[in-house]
Order: sequence, then structure tokens, then C-alpha cells
Amino acid sequence: MSVSANPVNWFEIAATDLDRAKSFYETVLEVQISPPNDIAGNQLCFFPMEMTSPGAAGALIKGEKSKPSMEGTCIYFGVASIDPVLQRVESAGGKTCTPRVSIGEYGFIAHFADTEGNLVALHERPQM
Repeated sequence: MSVSANPVNWFEIAATDLDRAKSFYETVLEVQISPPNDIAGNQLCFFPMEMTSPGAAGALIKGEKSKPSMEGTCIYFGVASIDPVLQRVESAGGKTCTPRVSIGEYGFIAHFADTEGNLVALHERPQM
């Protein structure tokens, strides 16, 4: 692994209902997510991605070994402002678990439960 790069370049968020999860994340993050693709026995819906840009890309995944969870690994989405995103979480059927809280010089974070039962988080960088 290169020490000049962040270690994560891909993520998958487990879903039991891909249509519901796709609709939820499109509403919350205000993005377009791909229709389902069958890959290696799984169904994946891809978040928007630029393969040559920094940061991780990812997908929603439905498969035998992919189970939604409130425990374990937590994905953080970078957002300009947490509070409007949490409002969309609630209106789209999710639930705020930890409201916006300061992490000092690194900005702010919040956690929410998505419609599939996953714990997901938001990160708002500090204003410079």
C-alpha cells in the first residue's frame, strides 16, 4: 500500500431491498445511483464515481453474504453541512442516531440508521 494514499478505495453498503436502499440514498445524498448490476452472484447499485479522482467509490449490495448491520464497520460520507442531510435521512425513512457533534479541529460528525438497518455516518469538514 502506498503511504501517500488513503487506504480505502471501495465500500459496499448491504441492503435487503435494493430499490428501497437506492431511493433512500438518492434522496439523502442528492445523487443518482445506478440500476442493479449482477456481479459474481450479487446485485450492486453503484454510487456516482470518477475513477481518476481521489476518495473511495462504492455501491449498495444485495447478496447472500452481505447483511445490514448496526455493528462493525461504519462508512462516513463527506457532506457540506450535516443538518440538512439529517433532515433528509428522517424524511426518507431513516433515523438519526447521533446528531451533529464537534470533533474539534476535524469538523463535525453525525450517525444515522438507514432503511436497511445499517449504521452510517456523515462528516462535515471545518470551515476554513
